[in-house]
Amino acid sequence: MNGNGRKHASGTSTPKDSEGSAVPAQSKGSWTSFLKSVASFNGDLSSMTAPPFILSTTSLVEYSSYWAEHPSTLVAPANEKDPEKRAVLVLKWFLSTLKQQYSSRNEKLGSEKKPLNPFLGELFLGKWEDEAGTTQLVSEQVSHHPPVTAYSIWNSQAGVRLQGYNAQKASFSRTINVKQIGHAILHIDAFDEDYLITLPSLHIEGLISGAPYVELDSSSYIRSSSGYTAKIDYSGKGWLSGKKNTFTASLYQDGKEKQPLYTADGQWTDCFTIRNAKTKDVVETFDPTVTKTTPLTVAALDQQDEMESRRAWQKVAQAISKGDMNTTSAEKSVIENQQREMRKHEKEEGREWSRRFFTRAPKSALFDALANAIGEPINTNLTDGVWLFDQEKAKNSAPPFRPQ
Repeated sequence: MNGNGRKHASGTSTPKDSEGSAVPAQSKGSWTSFLKSVASFNGDLSSMTAPPFILSTTSLVEYSSYWAEHPSTLVAPANEKDPEKRAVLVLKWFLSTLKQQYSSRNEKLGSEKKPLNPFLGELFLGKWEDEAGTTQLVSEQVSHHPPVTAYSIWNSQAGVRLQGYNAQKASFSRTINVKQIGHAILHIDAFDEDYLITLPSLHIEGLISGAPYVELDSSSYIRSSSGYTAKIDYSGKGWLSGKKNTFTASLYQDGKEKQPLYTADGQWTDCFTIRNAKTKDVVETFDPTVTKTTPLTVAALDQQDEMESRRAWQKVAQAISKGDMNTTSAEKSVIENQQREMRKHEKEEGREWSRRFFTRAPKSALFDALANAIGEPINTNLTDGVWLFDQEKAKNSAPPFRPQ
């Protein structure tokens, strides 16, 4: 869910803005009990059952759309002939996605919510229409144990495509910590150029107050096949500024980290600035209050395939919105039992679930070539392999694939 809402193909807003906000006063006791359970839980926290008021009506498979809610910013590098300036524009685009990916739910709903855990084969399809043309999204849950979501986002007119996959590993140590596993690769056809994008780690702040929100930590990288690397350092609440969600970044030629060409700083939830490192001249700025998100269009529920997320979780989402936890539990059990039966039949027949749009590979030569300089491991054991968008599968797919 984003701050601008989602739209059906008919152009009407989807019913995704009826969730509650922070912990209600009457639920403080159950929130405290939940925190105690989290602190003593041994295992992946994503499997825990959250209190009703912290549940989201949105499945995690929808989160892939946050990469492209500024489509024109995503495709802008394709119009820049200079590789150094292209790298700057890619950095700008990546930084612009962070607010949507990690803060939009908190701002809209009053606190971060626990998303629905996608089932194997769950799909989320949509498109954005703006001055950049049509940008399309395919997101699919390609693995359930471990949970992995793969996605492909492309704009054929601009010759830009982004594909990747990710998993999360949540643990508790003073707070909830989430290690993101996976990566994304941005490809620009005009220059046959690729950018490897690593994913930041995060933790949840505001647990004690009952108004949880995401804070990014550590570092992430963008490494281009043209020889440029961007390193983004996330510092949380700035020591000098006192503002949360602060970051600094530097863009440099490979092997010259101490000689940055450009620097960036600001808040990933607010404004940021990119400067020429030598002259200190401002070369790019971004203000989310000025550059609005483009609404994502999805098919109406009655036009969706039964594996599409909004249709599959419809009854669960309605029950959560009403605060009806008995119905929520019952409807979730229906989906979970259906999935167990499907896995049982597959095992009996000696086969596995066939992914609609993605294919598993044991390794990626492109990833290896780009990741070597920044020491990024691929961790295939944690994602059940490398997941690649399969053009042939997409071409031959029965509905729900709706190409433009």
